[in-house]
Amino acid sequence: MRPLLPGLRRAAAALVCAVLLLCAGASALAQTHGEVVQLQLRRDAHGLYLDAALQLQLPDLVKDALAKGIAMHFIADAQVVHKRWYWSDKVLAHATRHLRLSYQPLTRRWRLMQSTQPLPAGGLGMALGQGFDDLSEAVDAMQRIARWKIADADELDGAQDGEVRFQFSLDMSQLPRLMHISAVGRSRWNVQLAQVQPLPPLAEPAPLSQDGLAGEPAAPTVEELPVQGEAQP
Repeated sequence: MRPLLPGLRRAAAALVCAVLLLCAGASALAQTHGEVVQLQLRRDAHGLYLDAALQLQLPDLVKDALAKGIAMHFIADAQVVHKRWYWSDKVLAHATRHLRLSYQPLTRRWRLMQSTQPLPAGGLGMALGQGFDDLSEAVDAMQRIARWKIADADELDGAQDGEVRFQFSLDMSQLPRLMHISAVGRSRWNVQLAQVQPLPPLAEPAPLSQDGLAGEPAAPTVEELPVQGEAQP
């Protein structure tokens, strides 16, 4: 069997490298550790609202770090973009939500903090905090995003042709500096879920009822409800 010529050997080696790179890229894309199960958008006269249901699968390295008392930071990011064929896309609105998940060994409880601003390492600052008995409960809370206002009405400015780009990811820049992670090892930590949906049209206002009010009459308030045991007129 005649040996391959030098040029053919180089071409064959390049082809093998290209195949390996493609496989590695496909593997990296697949290792997102979850998915966006549901994403709903609602647009009215006040702005644009987002509801999402996620399915998170925290990597074992993240779970181990949490068990050792190292807090993990996550970011929910939503962009409203107007696509332009003649120039770069225009960002009409941008909203972020920062989450900090930590384990407290002394109390054996999990702490989840949420804020519209980046959370400091100490967990202080203006943020909404919740406590949980186990990790699964904390992850369940992270997986639900309800009625998140991602844009005001004036930011959309009557836009019709656009899209909403949603992403939920682990903020690896918040990891301690001692935990140096190489580019190869990042895929074992990476948590990145994303979905794109078209910008919905402005919802029509509710039709007026016979008494001149929009929609159905409101339910009685607590003050209007009869107290149990009182005689009714």
